[in-house]
Amino acid sequence: MPPIATARFSIGDVVRHRVFDIRGVIFDVDPVFANSEEWYESIPEDIRPRKDQPFYHLLAENAESSYVAYVSQQNLLHDDSDEPVEHPAIDGLFSGLVDGRYSLRREHRH
Repeated sequence: MPPIATARFSIGDVVRHRVFDIRGVIFDVDPVFANSEEWYESIPEDIRPRKDQPFYHLLAENAESSYVAYVSQQNLLHDDSDEPVEHPAIDGLFSGLVDGRYSLRREHRH
């Protein structure tokens, strides 16, 4: 097992992708890569992220759609726009946007 890097982002943080026009809200964190090898191999080798870093599950959006994304820490930046994320699942997980972060609903905390 590789050493575990420290997560720079938390559940509820609004982030954007460093390269692609994607932004979203973090709803889960894996300390290291925890998706399928098929998914990993589908990323072009020249932009494929390292596995030994946190990966984040996002309620993501771009200009065309809303979806769930899985993104490496190296490819995320804080989104300081203070604009809400318009993903349809936001209200089911979070109670609202306060000071640039979404608050996880009480029933989803553990």
